[in-house]
Amino acid sequence: MASKKVLDWLLEDDQPAVQYLTLKELVGKAEDDPEVQAAKELIPKKGWAADVLVRQNSKGWWVGAESLYQPKYLSTNWMLLVLSDLALTKEDPRIERACDLWIRRYSRAEGGFAIERDKKAHLCTTGNMARALVRFGYADHPDVARAFEWFVEHRDKNGGWSCFGSGRNLDSWEPMSAFAVYPKKKWTEGMKRAVEAAAEFYLQRELHRQGDHYEPWYRFHYPTHYYYDLLVGLDFMTALGYGDDPRLKHAFTHLKEKRRSDGRWNLDAIHPDVEGSIAEWYAKHPKHAPVPFGIEAAGKPSKMITLRAMIVLERLERAK
Repeated sequence: MASKKVLDWLLEDDQPAVQYLTLKELVGKAEDDPEVQAAKELIPKKGWAADVLVRQNSKGWWVGAESLYQPKYLSTNWMLLVLSDLALTKEDPRIERACDLWIRRYSRAEGGFAIERDKKAHLCTTGNMARALVRFGYADHPDVARAFEWFVEHRDKNGGWSCFGSGRNLDSWEPMSAFAVYPKKKWTEGMKRAVEAAAEFYLQRELHRQGDHYEPWYRFHYPTHYYYDLLVGLDFMTALGYGDDPRLKHAFTHLKEKRRSDGRWNLDAIHPDVEGSIAEWYAKHPKHAPVPFGIEAAGKPSKMITLRAMIVLERLERAK
């Protein structure tokens, strides 16, 4: 449970998105509560969301109209992912304008969303966009519905997904995070089976066992972009109802150990935080390296990380 000091910190009005989410997710207030509504109204006017929105072009894009994906992590795709985490919806015409452009540019007739206009649908892009669009209020949009069917059609028969044809792996987490916010009443039997099989894949690996130990998975990040870490895994697994599975113990223990003595959690790093072959590739191709984007300073207490960690622990308590 969050201490009063931590709750008071999250409820400060400097970041109304965090205040709004804390009131709903940790305090348990209803959407129509006056305090909740007051915080919600301030989200596009003050704090991180306002800082992002002020850089938006009047036609809906960030940085440039030609590509909504490049440059990483400053262009439209990445800004919309952040704004979806900050509880904005298409009720704001700036969000609606950007999402309409995003959907037109990236949706594919066969289902899913692409990285660029001349490409086929891509797993990470589809997962991230589907999750964000549901949060923005597009759960009933036909292209969003097709994206969730696309996940079922493109899953590995043994559970989980593969990104870039690399074989099913923990890094291919985005469909699970999308299903975590997709209304259950919209799930087909195929979707249920896909999520159950993927959940078993993650549980068998205790959210971390795949190949050699990979240290970036043990650091907590925001924005996540398309990278995986243990907090990412705990978030979607607990949201999907698996908080009581004993195979999450390793990840939960790590989460609790990273808690500071004052009850908060640090933002460990801002992406790209990579090692091994990916880091080597960036070193050889510096022009293709992403531009880091953060809303909080690495190495310091983070409201985004603390909020997410506290929500995960609340779900764990409810699952007992």
